[in-house]
Parts: sequence; structure tokens; C-alpha cells
Amino acid sequence: MNSDLDPSLDLSDQLLELLRGAPEGLSEHQLIQALKARHSTHIPHLELTDKLVLFRTHFLVFNALYRLRDRLNGSGDAQLSISPLCVQLLPYVPGTAAALSELDPLRDYYLNLKNLRDTTEQDVERLLASFWTRMQGSEEKLAALELFGLHNGSQPLSLTVIKQRYRQLVSQHHPDRGGSTSRLQSINKAMEILQRYYS
Repeated sequence: MNSDLDPSLDLSDQLLELLRGAPEGLSEHQLIQALKARHSTHIPHLELTDKLVLFRTHFLVFNALYRLRDRLNGSGDAQLSISPLCVQLLPYVPGTAAALSELDPLRDYYLNLKNLRDTTEQDVERLLASFWTRMQGSEEKLAALELFGLHNGSQPLSLTVIKQRYRQLVSQHHPDRGGSTSRLQSINKAMEILQRYYS
């Protein structure tokens, strides 16, 4: 797992190699750390505490993931489930590929490299600030559950389960451990929201 990635491979192929070695899936954070540990030349090797570096690294990884998902769907080899908390290769199910890319504004955003080139540090600040203000009512609850990776209903939800997940995420994304302050703020905000619904 610690050997270098083949530098001739495209970032999407490097991600595919990492995901094939982790059938249970990997979080975005784990993918970025694995790319850095294996000396991928496709992402910046700078501190993620800088918001613009964090954004650019995130964008490059998600651009490659969406390109990979399109390619796997086109060939029928596998399906790729993409979310920041779990990126996972799944068995291919015919008929779902078209539905996946039909109305996917995130896919359109990440496949447009203009969004990478033209985004400034101020834009990143605004993106982070606007995320939670856009969320109202059930959207707010769903966004918080998605951030916690608890939106797929695979386990019964209780405040105990949510708090346990909150502690895991805080530990994983704390700036003292290389995480980002903005991600930690989002996790805290999500916890506030979920406490209102599950207390």
C-alpha cells in the first residue's frame, strides 16, 4: 500500500487503483492522504490548512472521480458511489448509468475546469459560508445527515449514534490532526442541526 503510484497513470486511474484495494470504500480525506503517501504527482503536496489549496485538491480529486465514474459506467465495469465521506466501487447495475449523469449538477460543476481556474480564496470563503445558509427545513436535516454519512438509512438513527459519528468526525478532521477549520465548523453546524431533530 505504501509503494509509489505509477506517475504515468492519470489521477482517475490512480484513484481506481486505491479504491480497488479498499472494497469497503474510502473517504475523500483517506484518498487524498493515500495519494500523498504514494507520491502522486497530480495533486498539490501542500498543507490543506490553506483554504485555496484544500479547494484545489478537493476539486482535482472530484474531477477525476466523476471522469472515472463516467468511464466505468460507459464500459459497464463497475459503478462508483461518490460522496466526501465514502467513495466506493460497487457492482455495475445496468440501466442506472444514464440516470446518474442525467441531472447531476455536481458532476457538471466538477467536470468544468473553468471552476478550478477561476475560483479565488474569497470564492472559497463564500462557498463555505453559503452551504449552510442554503439549507432550509428537511434539506438542512438531509445535508447534515449526508455530511455525517448517515443518510442511507443503513442503521436506525438515534442521538447516541449521531453523537458517536460526530466524535469520529471531529477526531478525523481536527486541525491539530491535519484537518481543516472550515470542515470542523461544518461538522459542528451539522451536529447543532441534528440535535434539534433527534433530541
